[in-house]
Amino acid sequence: MLSDLLRRHQADFGPVLPVDLNSPEVARLDFTAANPLLTAANLHDTATFDQLVARLLADKNALIGVGGYLEDRVIYRRSPGLFDADPTAPARSLHLGVDVWLRAGTPVLAPLPATVHSLADNEGHGNYGPTVILEHELEGTVFYTLYGHLSRRETALLRPGLVIAQGDTFAEVGPAPENGDWPPHLHFQVMADLQGRVGDFPGVALVSERTTWAALCPDPNLILQSRHLATD
Repeated sequence: MLSDLLRRHQADFGPVLPVDLNSPEVARLDFTAANPLLTAANLHDTATFDQLVARLLADKNALIGVGGYLEDRVIYRRSPGLFDADPTAPARSLHLGVDVWLRAGTPVLAPLPATVHSLADNEGHGNYGPTVILEHELEGTVFYTLYGHLSRRETALLRPGLVIAQGDTFAEVGPAPENGDWPPHLHFQVMADLQGRVGDFPGVALVSERTTWAALCPDPNLILQSRHLATD
């Protein structure tokens, strides 16, 4: 399994962001229905959502927020039609990546040697915005990492096939509205198989399909290695 491979190589990974995700200034944020602050918030309005993130961080004396892997979130109600195109079907709400909430303009780094697989500007309220997928290889196994909610300026310089060295900056955390109209954050996700997709990959799935998606998209904290995301 890819998760076992990533565990074996944890000492080899570099940072995805030039910040210490183990710092006391980092806190785990909760975007599930268990968080009462989400009940009354108008998450359709990005400025209001941004203020909510700031409040969640202030309540924890933190400057950076992390979280989200396999979290059953309520925040996707802000984008009707994007995650639940069929109103009669169960809504997708299971988050498949880790979000790091921090300032726009923060550099994004390659955690290990990579090739740009594909990129796209996934426009629309609540979508990824500018998105980059990197291809990696360890022990003969190919896998992928996805970076969503980036800035257009940096991603415009990338092309499929471009080789990126470990530690190189290849993108930046994007501002609203170009980042999909979100408070600034990086969506970081790991995929064992892209299933033929280019420049995009589901970041939210049906809760009922948790086991299938967890196997396809292992815990990004195997690379990030933040104590705030530890599940043990």
